[in-house]
Amino acid sequence: MENKTRIIFMGTPDFSVPALKKLAGLDRFEVCLVVTQPDRKKGRGRKLAFSPVKEAGCKLGIEIFQPESINTDESAQKLKSLCPDFFVVAAFGQLLSQRILDIPRIYPVNIHASLLPEYRGASPIQAAIANRDTKTGVTTIVMSRAMDAGDILLQAETGITEDDTALDLHDRLALLGADLIVSTIDGILDKTISPKPQDHARATYVKMLKKSDGRIDWTLPAKTIQAHINAMNPWPGAFTSLDSRLIKIYKACSCDIHADHDPGTIIRCNKSAIHVATGKGCLAILELMGTSGKRLNAAQFLCGAKITPPVRFDM
Repeated sequence: MENKTRIIFMGTPDFSVPALKKLAGLDRFEVCLVVTQPDRKKGRGRKLAFSPVKEAGCKLGIEIFQPESINTDESAQKLKSLCPDFFVVAAFGQLLSQRILDIPRIYPVNIHASLLPEYRGASPIQAAIANRDTKTGVTTIVMSRAMDAGDILLQAETGITEDDTALDLHDRLALLGADLIVSTIDGILDKTISPKPQDHARATYVKMLKKSDGRIDWTLPAKTIQAHINAMNPWPGAFTSLDSRLIKIYKACSCDIHADHDPGTIIRCNKSAIHVATGKGCLAILELMGTSGKRLNAAQFLCGAKITPPVRFDM
């Protein structure tokens, strides 16, 4: 019987789960270990919670390893003892030292949610939407010490619409990445894929998002603000304030209404939308949340929070 390809999988959030399930479901692969971040306290009760990858790994019956640091002697010994052919890493959340990267017999492979060398770093999905790109994709690379700078193995593309949120694109790319990692490993094994260096001169970088990145700048054009709202959905969420009250905005679109007012001024309210002047054009707010703590459409929101235009969002 032919030996199975041995894989150690490293990942933590929801994005990683489809790839883990795909690899574990194929007889020609053996996922011999799942490495994920330690359990963290979450929610109001501050109870310890499993990562999505740990939950999936447990259901699949795979051994789970949760080191505080992947780069210790203990971790290295644990990984080496399993004699992996590949590491498959997808949003693991820790940087791997060269000693760890050297452990797999063939390659440590990373699944990254952009068309590298564009958008190296922690928030490529949000960046693609915020920048109003018409396409993005997933790249598999041979991991190197430099962040997301390894040689490219395969890429797969998907389009981006004006209505796509970060959650929409996240879910699509997670599935795309699951298919791509299988094609990548198969291609490496049958020698139809060889690593190709990235064009480092074209590299762009994106930072990890903070809650404050969700704040809306009303001086920007309406289409840019619409893209920002979509990029921040679901986290950290796009927000503004009215009379010092926080308003979260979930869905909006640019519209053709003439807006001869200062940016951030609410110029019209009706059952379909709350219309706001921007740096260029008008934005129609369709779904939002105020002090009620509930996501509401414009008509529902206005029932509980009367707005008499013109009134300006806090700047």
